[in-house]
Amino acid sequence: MKSKEKTTDMVNEVIDSRYSSSKEQRDEALLLMEQRKQRMAKLSRADIFKAKLMQLKLQMEEFLKAPVCDNQPHFTTFLGRYIDTLYDKRNEFAKDITITPVLLSQVLNNHREPNEEFMLKLMVHSERAFKNISTFHKSIWYKIYFQEKINETMASQDKWLPEVEKKIKFESIV
Repeated sequence: MKSKEKTTDMVNEVIDSRYSSSKEQRDEALLLMEQRKQRMAKLSRADIFKAKLMQLKLQMEEFLKAPVCDNQPHFTTFLGRYIDTLYDKRNEFAKDITITPVLLSQVLNNHREPNEEFMLKLMVHSERAFKNISTFHKSIWYKIYFQEKINETMASQDKWLPEVEKKIKFESIV
């Protein structure tokens, strides 16, 4: 078999066998998308709210199962999405957990680390928000926060490792 024939056979295998042409496949996809839009339009605000919270929870759990070792602010990204799902204005969230909007802004923009009181209030708030939706383990915020700190440390070790190694005195006994 010639190379061109192999390529053509491979392309034909990749196209879904339910469709006789790519136009038919495209038309089916458009129809499916239209039906999905109609179904989504019928959802209540509460249903959308619940779906967004569930999606966020699942993404947080997935992050903890297979954390990416990078230097990205996952905690504040998840926190921002959590707040934006529940509130129209972030200041309302700050008021509900009795912190200043300035402190919330500093945490969200990575200018300040969340303190223990902030984390405890976030844990209780999340537990209440998820109460009628799904179980939400209180420790998930701490786990994400500390996983992010570990990721930051490991991603930047080429910066800190040489200096730290100079300060360690240990002779192997083996």
